[in-house]
Amino acid sequence: MQYLTKQTFKIFWQHLWHYKWSVLVIFFGVIGGSITNIIAPLFYKQFFDVLVNSAGARESSVLVAILGKIFLVYFLGWLCYRLISFFMSYFQTNAMADLENTSFGYLHKHSVSFFNNNFVGSLVKKVNRFSHSFEMITDMLVWDLLPMVVITVSVIFVLTKKNIFIGLGILAWVIVYILINYFFSIYKLKYDTQRAALSSKVTGVLADTISNHSNVKLFNGYTREKKLFAQVNSEFQKIHQFAWNLGNYFETGQAMFMILLEIGVMYYAVLLWQKNILTVGDFVLLQSYLLNIIMRLWSFGRLVRKYYENMANAEEMTEIFTTEHEIKDVKNAKTLKITKGEIDWQEVNFNYNQTRQIIKDFTLKIKAKEKIAFIGPSGAGKSTLVNLLLRNYDLASGKILIDGQKIDKITQESLWQNISFVNQDPILFHRTLEENIAYGKPGASMAEIIKAAKLAYADDFINSFSEKYQTFVGERGVRLSGGERQRVAIARAILKNASILVLDEATSSLDSESEELIQAALANLMKNKTVIVIAHRLSTIMKMDRIVVLNQGQIVEQGTHQELTNKNGGLYKKLWEKQVGGFIK
Repeated sequence: MQYLTKQTFKIFWQHLWHYKWSVLVIFFGVIGGSITNIIAPLFYKQFFDVLVNSAGARESSVLVAILGKIFLVYFLGWLCYRLISFFMSYFQTNAMADLENTSFGYLHKHSVSFFNNNFVGSLVKKVNRFSHSFEMITDMLVWDLLPMVVITVSVIFVLTKKNIFIGLGILAWVIVYILINYFFSIYKLKYDTQRAALSSKVTGVLADTISNHSNVKLFNGYTREKKLFAQVNSEFQKIHQFAWNLGNYFETGQAMFMILLEIGVMYYAVLLWQKNILTVGDFVLLQSYLLNIIMRLWSFGRLVRKYYENMANAEEMTEIFTTEHEIKDVKNAKTLKITKGEIDWQEVNFNYNQTRQIIKDFTLKIKAKEKIAFIGPSGAGKSTLVNLLLRNYDLASGKILIDGQKIDKITQESLWQNISFVNQDPILFHRTLEENIAYGKPGASMAEIIKAAKLAYADDFINSFSEKYQTFVGERGVRLSGGERQRVAIARAILKNASILVLDEATSSLDSESEELIQAALANLMKNKTVIVIAHRLSTIMKMDRIVVLNQGQIVEQGTHQELTNKNGGLYKKLWEKQVGGFIK
């Protein structure tokens, strides 16, 4: 945890230092503004001393002059705090935006397996908490901690010059007060952590039941879920109340401790006044300083707790920053150059989690513009081979080449630029249809977008919407049917026009009418490309140039549909008879 704290501060400092001149203005502005709170009471002391000792109205000019000085001090303080406010506004908003940009950039460079192992909502929350924690910590430093230090040190210095015992007495009180607050905050932190964990649990149960609202209704789960929510909510309420009461008990003692300080200092001041060491103005000075210190130190314990809470929130994102990217470009990686579109797997091996072997000594060469299909039972390695080609995972051994270029020696961006991928359940951005299609080719003209949509047989349904191509599709494309989403994804791939095309179960969950349209769209998409198709429905791959049958990560058969169906005892023939012949019989 200490390591993460240092790393968090390092990241914060790097982003903070981009605005060093603003930070310096804020730093000296806080010092200046805090010192004005020390200087003003000194003039009030003079004011009351003159007022008490004046012989009459003839001293009014002196009093007015002192008031003028007080106004000037307050004006300088006002100017300092206004400067701090505007510079804080500039510095914090820019630094927070930079932190979010950095988080976004680093997060999206993580591998597919990283995202598979993390909740989307959790990652979004970590990014948001990271910049928010920076805001809260800098706020505490600028508006609470730094002024508290400057004012406390200045007060003790001035009062020590006035009377060493008053100054040392307040110094001893401050040290004891801070230590008690610090250790209490550390003690209370474990209960605050439990409260936060139970709060997340309550939120999790609520979110889970809302996501499954239809199941709650259809499986008569209302009473059970209500009871479960009440149970976890009750646990949260108890620890919440306990943590609050713990704080209330401490603040009760803290308030008494502050009363004792004030009464003790003022009592000692009375003794000094009796000896003509202090004046009435000194009492004004003392009271002003004591109130200032009490106000600044009152929330010190809360500051400590808020600091730890925000550091804990920030360190969740720091943990992601300190997790190295699993898939990285090699140094001086080259750009992939497609000349023909040949793909070559050579003795490829791949394991999940270093133990479960999925691909074993896989060797296969796909010719330029050849259209092949991967088929086989679930778990045979079909999708894994595609993921390895897209370099979503790195190989255990062996190599994959595209036109003679090893894919682990080229940039990932150039690899993805030359491969179009359409999967079973395409996910769309919550943006317009135009933007979703154009995602395949940034900067595409409207004419190109419409042409791609027509080739994908998507233009007709798009024009049926009142907003046409400006229609927003909803989160993940929920406002469209499965077939419509699929056609938008195909239009996107047509517009991208990459030399290599991968189709992963692109028609498996569609009705007959949608499938017919999408098959026609896919025929347009596959023209003059090297194509890899993954399919369970064998009727969709009969016209492929070659069908590769996989089982347990290895090739067991390959050939055309006709060749494989004529092969007695072959796996493909068995699968074909189950899917087609079985129904006919």
